[in-house]
Amino acid sequence: MEDSNVIKLPVTEERGAAKKRPRAPKLNPGKEAKRRQRNVQRLAALGEADSSVKLLEELLFGAEDELLHRLVEEDEEQTGTLLAEDGDEESGESEAENEARPQVQPTRKAAWVDEDDELEEDVDMKHRYRRDLMKGDAESTMSKHKLQQRMREQFQKSMGGTPSWAESSAEKKKKKKKTTSADDDDDDEDEEEEGDDLMRRTGNFVASSDSLPGGILRMKKCLNANSARPSEDRLTTVQFHPSAQVVMTAGLDQSISLFQVDGKTNPKIQSIHLERFPVHRAQFSLDGETVIATSLKNKMFYLYDMMEGRVTPVHTVRGLNEARVKEFSVCPDGGALLLTGTNGYLHMLTLKTKEVVRSMKINGNVSGVAFSHDGSKVFTNSEEGEVYVWDMRSSRCVNRFTDDGCVKGTSIAASPNGRYLACGSQSGVVNVYSQEACLNSANPKPLKAVMNLLTSATSLTFNPTSEILAIASRAEDEAMRLLHLPSLTVFSNFPVSKRKIIYRASCLDFSPHSGFFALANNKGHAPLFRLLHYKNF
Repeated sequence: MEDSNVIKLPVTEERGAAKKRPRAPKLNPGKEAKRRQRNVQRLAALGEADSSVKLLEELLFGAEDELLHRLVEEDEEQTGTLLAEDGDEESGESEAENEARPQVQPTRKAAWVDEDDELEEDVDMKHRYRRDLMKGDAESTMSKHKLQQRMREQFQKSMGGTPSWAESSAEKKKKKKKTTSADDDDDDEDEEEEGDDLMRRTGNFVASSDSLPGGILRMKKCLNANSARPSEDRLTTVQFHPSAQVVMTAGLDQSISLFQVDGKTNPKIQSIHLERFPVHRAQFSLDGETVIATSLKNKMFYLYDMMEGRVTPVHTVRGLNEARVKEFSVCPDGGALLLTGTNGYLHMLTLKTKEVVRSMKINGNVSGVAFSHDGSKVFTNSEEGEVYVWDMRSSRCVNRFTDDGCVKGTSIAASPNGRYLACGSQSGVVNVYSQEACLNSANPKPLKAVMNLLTSATSLTFNPTSEILAIASRAEDEAMRLLHLPSLTVFSNFPVSKRKIIYRASCLDFSPHSGFFALANNKGHAPLFRLLHYKNF
């Protein structure tokens, strides 16, 4: 049978011969309808090709989420149409076999492929910017893929998981399917809307996280806290007021000064001069109304009432058999001082009666004292490298252990949340322990040994949220580090390496809500820093 779609051309005969007229093809209505239907489908396919080009243009210039959804739907429809046409043409296949065919899902390919990215290249992990990513000496070199994975893990750990804006649309859909209640569905929609808002506006999204991220500490150098009245000699004390926006400085120039902290001008509030009394240590009382100050060569100390502006000298203390008193700590109950004496003695002195009520003794000399967060225990570090744990109610030693690897202890500090205990040594090593292990174990192992200092670790201070441990040595300039406690890693951007701003620091302190950080140096200045992660003073 002749094909109705083929038109026969007239045959040219020899010259002089008669030309035969072509016969008209017979019309078949069924075949003609089929031919027209196929032509319509081909034109429709060409129109779909034009629409896909328009979709590609729209993808390049915006409306990505909506257009992707439309593109996937049209691809699925086109795939189904092609499968249906194949089923019509192939008579041997049944409808069940057509339905059993796998539906081809569209895959998104990379817009650009760089051949150099596919090359396996080992990265040197000993660089100071990558040391924190190492988990052992065996990882001195690492492939690019593994390094990216390690950095991704560290980021997710600091952020407390994968943030919603970093999740792909497929992951968001999976989460949405898992939710069963209507409230959960509403929450997921809100998260998707927040992710869309992230692409439309700028802002500091990392700082809004409740937990402090590690790696780089966002901070700003402010005007020195005592710029309105710099000390003429070495500063020995800097401390923030427990409730007011005030900072105190004291030093060997025989003066105590109070400044209002605003980070811009830091105006002076008050300043007193103590005749022939170079201040070795000064500290606010628990209520913040009194300043206690001790000197170097005698056992007399001063009480400065800030509300009344009255300075009271305390010449003698009943029951105190010491030639001089330099170091002391304010007890958390607020009514007593724990004085550090000679030959390993600790004396409890009440501020109300100015007398010693009880004493405790360790082997060797006391090098540091730290109270637990509730005041029930006190940790004492000895120069022999031993740590004693005392019960304050019974004045009994409840535990004793040797600081790991320590030859001579120099300082000690306990975190406000009751989780960590830090012990400094003459070698510069600072061991960070679990406070619970120090209370119950005779041989606790440190969670982290911080070895960034090369000289004696003389100052240790936790911030109020127990996320930062500040360590310093007064034996060298720039000998100071800030430790991120959740990850037990040192912040890489402090101190600044380009210019020297940290001279020999003898005292460190954080403001009540960690908004500011200050230190006292041997130049008579108190450098002040604003920690941008924390919003309050």
